[in-house]
Amino acid sequence: MPDPAPRGASYVMRVSADEATAKRLMSILAETFDPDIAVSAFEVPAGWAVEAHFARAPDRERMADLVRAIAGDAAARALRFEILAPKDWIAASLEGLAPVAVGRFVVHGAHDRVAVAPNRIGIEIEAALAFGTGHHGTTQGCLAAIERIAKMRRPKRILDIGAGTGVLAIAAARAWRRPVVASEIDPASVAVAHANAGANRAGFYVRVLRAAGVDTSAIRGRRYDLVLANILLPVLQRLARPVRLVSARGAVVVLSGLLPEQAHAALAGWRAQGFVLLRRDLIEGWVTLTLGRPPAAKRNRRDHARR
Repeated sequence: MPDPAPRGASYVMRVSADEATAKRLMSILAETFDPDIAVSAFEVPAGWAVEAHFARAPDRERMADLVRAIAGDAAARALRFEILAPKDWIAASLEGLAPVAVGRFVVHGAHDRVAVAPNRIGIEIEAALAFGTGHHGTTQGCLAAIERIAKMRRPKRILDIGAGTGVLAIAAARAWRRPVVASEIDPASVAVAHANAGANRAGFYVRVLRAAGVDTSAIRGRRYDLVLANILLPVLQRLARPVRLVSARGAVVVLSGLLPEQAHAALAGWRAQGFVLLRRDLIEGWVTLTLGRPPAAKRNRRDHARR
């Protein structure tokens, strides 16, 4: 039974581990409990520590089981929970994060706005209850893919599934000045993404829709040349067929939110839908897959005339 807490209080969990385990635990906590968590890993005199701030009281047994699976029994026994006085700890923990540069893109907070060089594409994302500040390896992998694709092609229609803060949709809109449809199931995230698009001079191009995946006629009625999906494995597996139905021939699909051991499981379903693997990248312990839908085979002119 969690300790009683005053209205507006937040909850913190702390655990010590080696550097590699701490970073892995931080990433998994961020993905598992988004958007109700702000988590960081940092060096301490005795090694490394992970500190997680929750908006609501966490299930302590579940947390112990998760830590045990990743860091072992000793770490699970050493877990410490604390109730903090009312304060926006999620915003406070994200406020001091340094800008993240990926190619031309620099994802930053308002306090670093003036530090963005004129030849870079600054994307200002403030702390909010939506995933995507640019600091996570999955977001960085997708931004790197957008940067790389921009050097080779200019997609006409772009779809961002599971938009979160809208950082990927904004990056695509700023890179190509093309229409981007962003879908997001969480209403709070829809509002955040919409506001961020406007604040980053991308509101004219980015249309944010509340939808699960591609489950809306506004998305299904078009064919997209670039599809971005930074979600988790079970959702990515379910998206393979729906995305094939809305992707154009020759389209590129960027998938992230995958641990290395999950990449093959994700690929299997997409390959079954005719997609081919173009590139695999590993950033901060997370895999980003770039897939392609092959263009339609060209018919022999003589065979076509006979028909």
